[in-house]
Amino acid sequence: MLRPERTAKPPAIDVGVSMRILVLILVAASLAGCGGPTARYAAHEVPVDAGRAAAMISAYRVSRGLGPVAVDRRLNTVAAAQARSNAEIGELSHDAGGSFPVRLASFGAADRARAAENLAAGSATLDATIAQWKVSGAHNKNLLMRDAAHIGIARFDAPGARMKHFWALVLAQ
Repeated sequence: MLRPERTAKPPAIDVGVSMRILVLILVAASLAGCGGPTARYAAHEVPVDAGRAAAMISAYRVSRGLGPVAVDRRLNTVAAAQARSNAEIGELSHDAGGSFPVRLASFGAADRARAAENLAAGSATLDATIAQWKVSGAHNKNLLMRDAAHIGIARFDAPGARMKHFWALVLAQ
């Protein structure tokens, strides 16, 4: 008995499914490059007298019945990374360098049970920057965070950016 030869037919292509797959591939490819804002400006660190900053913040806190703060080198490192990230993109963003808890952990400061971050841009002096934070409700709340005992502070300048001077302050338990 002879059986007729079967020829394989190419599978039918569902155009709707193919288009959806193509769209998903294109979306995935475009998102692959999304890692946050891209650095647009050259930035350099400007030395900040962290001891003076701690003294100023401590005096403010003590005048309101709270304890003083001391400088912590790990928090200075966290602040410096964030000030640099903001200067390089030329704008203020708490997420420019990654999420705050991840940044704390990456610099060995994850043991801080309570921490907060203040950012500022535009002011060239420590006094003016702290004054900005005092008159801003959310920033002032961080300055007066009951559990704060340590700070880190940094400034980076990006001469080509509109705001030029970028500050970050980290307060933690």
